[in-house]
Amino acid sequence: MNILILGSGGREHALAWAVKQNPKTDRLIVAPGNAGIAMLAECADIDILDGAAVVTFSEENAIDFVIIGPEAPLAAGVADATRAAGLLTFGPSAAAARLEASKAFTKEICDACHAPTAGYARFTEAAPARAYITAKGAPIVVKADGLAAGKGVIVAMTLDEALAAIDDMFGGEFGAAGAEVVIEEFMTGEEASFFILTDGTNALPIGTAQDHKRAFDGDTGPNTGGMGAYSPAPVLTDALQKQAMDQIVLPTINEMARRGTPYQGVLYAGLMIEHGHARLVEYNARFGDPEAQVLMMRLGAQALDLMLACAEGRLTEARVNWAEDHALSVVMAAKGYPGAFAKGSEIRGLDRCPEDSRHMVFHAGTTARDGQTLANGGRVLNVTARGDTLADARNRAYAMIDRIHWPEGFCRSDIGWRAL
Repeated sequence: MNILILGSGGREHALAWAVKQNPKTDRLIVAPGNAGIAMLAECADIDILDGAAVVTFSEENAIDFVIIGPEAPLAAGVADATRAAGLLTFGPSAAAARLEASKAFTKEICDACHAPTAGYARFTEAAPARAYITAKGAPIVVKADGLAAGKGVIVAMTLDEALAAIDDMFGGEFGAAGAEVVIEEFMTGEEASFFILTDGTNALPIGTAQDHKRAFDGDTGPNTGGMGAYSPAPVLTDALQKQAMDQIVLPTINEMARRGTPYQGVLYAGLMIEHGHARLVEYNARFGDPEAQVLMMRLGAQALDLMLACAEGRLTEARVNWAEDHALSVVMAAKGYPGAFAKGSEIRGLDRCPEDSRHMVFHAGTTARDGQTLANGGRVLNVTARGDTLADARNRAYAMIDRIHWPEGFCRSDIGWRAL
């Protein structure tokens, strides 16, 4: 098969790494890719938000299967365009991707199918939002309704912080994403990620993970897109996964189908676990980042078979073959992230890191120039390892970090601490 993966981050490097291992893969192209992806696949410079451009490129290159990595092309309707052109596609339609693209829409779906989630209110103007926050008090969660590259959620521990978030969002800090705001009850407990493949009718759980959102050790500092992750998530027991499927995931899938917008692809349910019960925090319409890195490290070549079964409507015959193993990924980010950071610093020592079924450095924000690997983003590398135990995976990952010389970068030293 000729396969096209859309995206340029660590998630897409991990997807490409897993897909490449499958003997069904003949030619693998990633658009636009990055310096790490270029070492295992062809990279193509196309506008992945332009459905017509993706279709034209796919037809010119005899692409058999399109895998859409990030949320932006999904929200832009690229999956609609590729499916309309007869291309086998992994990823939901724009209408179904609203489960990630609009926080208010997700709440509406939860209300309709009685899925347990946080209490909330939605606002399109600052004054009533400020009044609501003042009445409710802190801690409280303020969310930009639309896509904000993982940064549109403010967990405000004080009233001042919450009110400032309202001013920022309605003041345009997140652009159109902040034109509507959802204010939620602050949920306590332990957060975990649950990944499900669905063809619009059937659903297949394919793994669990936990990530670390705060920038610094001890879960301190500002929220980020994720500073590391591990899989499986010990908190998501079999009983909790069943409860989440029965009360949250399957009712959502059924409600989306009932509305005439069936969901096809991976559905990522962020769950809050407290007192043996799961509530929905949010949905994502794609594999998480950095959760995809630990999932792909554990799934390997079968990831392609599972995605094909999903896209072809054969999920009822698909099975996930899990080894009794663990994976852990540590994000190396540019100093200053998630605030202002510099690009262009050189990363050395990557050639000293092993690359095999148990060790991989996935590139998230890199570029190659004159034989050098340069930092080209906020989150730059995902140093990922697999082990028989979580402690083994952690030790392997941090041993690789010790071989990388990048003074302009930083990472947390405690990824996996909650489970360990």
